[in-house]
Amino acid sequence: MASLAEKRKADAEERAVDPQARPEELRLLEALLFASSEPLDPAALAKRMPDGVDIKAALEQLQADYASRGVNLVRIANKWTFRTAGDLSWLMTRESTETRRLSRAAIEMLAIIAYHQPVTRAEIEEIRGVITSKGTLDVLLETGWIRPRGRRKTPGRPLTFGTTEAFLSQFSLEALSDLPGLEELKGTGLVDSRLPSGFSVPTPSDDPALRDDEDPLEIGDLELALAPAAEPESGGEN
Repeated sequence: MASLAEKRKADAEERAVDPQARPEELRLLEALLFASSEPLDPAALAKRMPDGVDIKAALEQLQADYASRGVNLVRIANKWTFRTAGDLSWLMTRESTETRRLSRAAIEMLAIIAYHQPVTRAEIEEIRGVITSKGTLDVLLETGWIRPRGRRKTPGRPLTFGTTEAFLSQFSLEALSDLPGLEELKGTGLVDSRLPSGFSVPTPSDDPALRDDEDPLEIGDLELALAPAAEPESGGEN
């Protein structure tokens, strides 16, 4: 009598020979995800699938099917897409480096926005301890990794900034909670292990809703964020 392992192997070989042996919903789901130019959420996928299909179960099955392949099915901000397997990411290193080269100041600013959002430009400068060049902020806006969220309910009503789904996608994060915490940062050497007492890394939030101290954006706010500075700024940027 054949063992369970032998039976599973025979079933797998049969499916490999006959693609039609795979559940139809997996083939449809696979086709939709491959054809899409952007990640899709379960609701959008469900509209294109036959009635009665358990989208969550089908996505998990498809994810398992691709787990050991050159491309993996991954979830980013509750949306699904195919991506190059993590251990093969070196194949894309050169292209990524050439098209996304950020200055140290831009990287620092991006990290502050990711961890402290919603945050204003003045708050970023206070955290960094130096004047922030508007050009650096413009570069980040143009990448699509950050966006104006709203306006702070303080004098001058400054814009608040947060990260986007494109940021999660670029850094292969399912959610902002996947960003490294203080102990992980210490382990990688990115922060000094001899930090002042009480030092902490904030827990970033994915909540897109405006906070109590934020007003909604107004027409033209994005254009204003990208407009040239009204007057030269004093001080330098590290």
